Amino acid sequence: MEQQKTDTPAILGGKPAVTLPQAEANRWPILTEEDEQAVVEVMRSGNITTHPVARELEQDYATFVGRKFALSHNNGTSALMAAFFAIDLQPGDEVIVPTATFWASVIPMLWLGVVPVFCECEEERLGLCPADVEAKITDKTKAIVVVHLWGLPSKMTELQAIADRHGLRIIEDASHAHGAKWRGKPCGALGDISVFSLQGDKLAPGGEGGVFLCDDEAFLERAMCMGDMMRMLELQTPAMRFAGTTFGIKTRIAPVSAAIARVQLRHLARRNVRRNENLVYLSGALEALGFHTFLGPEHVERVYFEFLVRHDEAETGLPSDVLVEALVTEGCEVQRPRYPLLHQQPLFTEGTWRQIARLPEGTSACEYSPEDLPRTQHGNSLMLKLPSFPNADRSLLDQYIAAFQKVLANAAAIREASR
Repeated sequence: MEQQKTDTPAILGGKPAVTLPQAEANRWPILTEEDEQAVVEVMRSGNITTHPVARELEQDYATFVGRKFALSHNNGTSALMAAFFAIDLQPGDEVIVPTATFWASVIPMLWLGVVPVFCECEEERLGLCPADVEAKITDKTKAIVVVHLWGLPSKMTELQAIADRHGLRIIEDASHAHGAKWRGKPCGALGDISVFSLQGDKLAPGGEGGVFLCDDEAFLERAMCMGDMMRMLELQTPAMRFAGTTFGIKTRIAPVSAAIARVQLRHLARRNVRRNENLVYLSGALEALGFHTFLGPEHVERVYFEFLVRHDEAETGLPSDVLVEALVTEGCEVQRPRYPLLHQQPLFTEGTWRQIARLPEGTSACEYSPEDLPRTQHGNSLMLKLPSFPNADRSLLDQYIAAFQKVLANAAAIREASR
């Protein structure tokens, strides 16, 4: 593809490179008559609370990732809460977690009195840095939360070895990774307990919803006890005696959400292929311009919940804020990452988390500083978020490539004008 790289950039008075409409190219989720019919069937049944579609969704996910048990939830946050409860974490226990993730990967554990220990993220795949994980293990550490950020599987070889060496559980947050694989094994089958979110932006959405997956029936039972009274009534163990109250939380999925989620899962593979094809094509062009696009190693099959790239000012010639402004002026939908680093949030830096955790008296609690985890902070400052182009054709992608080429070809002039 030939481009006029020396065209005047829009930020300096030239014409924008991106002129094609983008709304349809980036429309998500894709809802069709098949989704509508699934919802109508639930509504016409009259059973909009305990419809069997929830059990069918669970079987779909157990089959999808090859696990023995699945339990649907009203959202991924509840499913993560159930995961932390299921492994019997106690007040004062520590769990190693990433700071670069959505808050639900971490915050629910506070309600169990558990102390999150934030860890650096490695630069290659944006997951937990194995060396920093090992350095932060203490005699209070009980588990590790692994997040496959943006759909890129974490360094599971190293993380699983650490967990095995220290007797730690792995809670796998696969909410960004529907359809991703590590060494041929699906994400969602890589932890002691795994969780998917079905929120409306996810790759297999249900509007709201979550799925808890495991192979240990004891974990499943504890998750049921926490929040699904109807499932507890079916238990053949002494835990059934708590069915009249559960443990105080209601986590059952709405059947309408489950109906949509089943349809979306059926179409996941095909839709992932198109999205991946678009972003691999775009990644090739951006890599040639000096951007790192996180394509992943050969043993990883990534997916794209969102498309983030990292730039190096030494390569692009522009600081992040100026680069974003120049690309937006060209018509690109480019912005900074939407997840703030958790360890820098007031909930932790101001100590408010202790009011939630209610730690036992005498427990030595972590102190969190915004200056912690400098490598992750630096890496996060260089990230740019682009659309994930689930429905785009090459003409729009080519216009994005032209916009990037034009901005970088004129980086010196843009930088000078921004001073």
